[in-house]
Amino acid sequence: MSAPAATAAAIPAPDAPKRKGKSMLLIIVAALVLAGGGAGGWFYMNKKNHAAADEEPAAHASEHAAAPTYLALENMVVNLADPGGERFAQIGVTLDLENEKVGDKIKTYLPAIRSSVLMLVSQRTSEELLKRDGKEKLATDIVAELSRTLGYEVEAPVKKSKVVAESDDDEAPLKAKKKRKAEPSPIKGVLFSSFIVQ
Repeated sequence: MSAPAATAAAIPAPDAPKRKGKSMLLIIVAALVLAGGGAGGWFYMNKKNHAAADEEPAAHASEHAAAPTYLALENMVVNLADPGGERFAQIGVTLDLENEKVGDKIKTYLPAIRSSVLMLVSQRTSEELLKRDGKEKLATDIVAELSRTLGYEVEAPVKKSKVVAESDDDEAPLKAKKKRKAEPSPIKGVLFSSFIVQ
């Protein structure tokens, strides 16, 4: 009996180093997983910070590109279309432009542009120009006229009654109605720096 007991006690002895080896392997694997996770987290955060730093100059560049460009025209005094011809308007026009190159182009065409603005204002009556709608319509017309002067096609506003009447027609004219898309005007708007009607 003492001989088999001695054999049984002798058998677990070789397993003890295997268990120790497995637990050591698990500890090493767990350490590698934790180290890999930490390195991945550091890499992700570092990359995210670099991406944010790279986007910041781009945001400043787009802000710089989107900076407004204005060109002020000299004030104009214009006789209005009121009966009797005794009413006149003194207006200051500032153009909101796409960029400085457009401003240089407008300076080249300045006599034609001033003439176009004078003609548009002289067709209005004092009653039209005293209302907000009249001023907004004048600003829209100035943008369209100056765009034409610079060589851009301007689409005429479509009246609702005309659209309804045309939609009742056959499909054949629809193909002919398709127009090519006009290049957008570099004049984004008109601002009035002064507007006096007397």
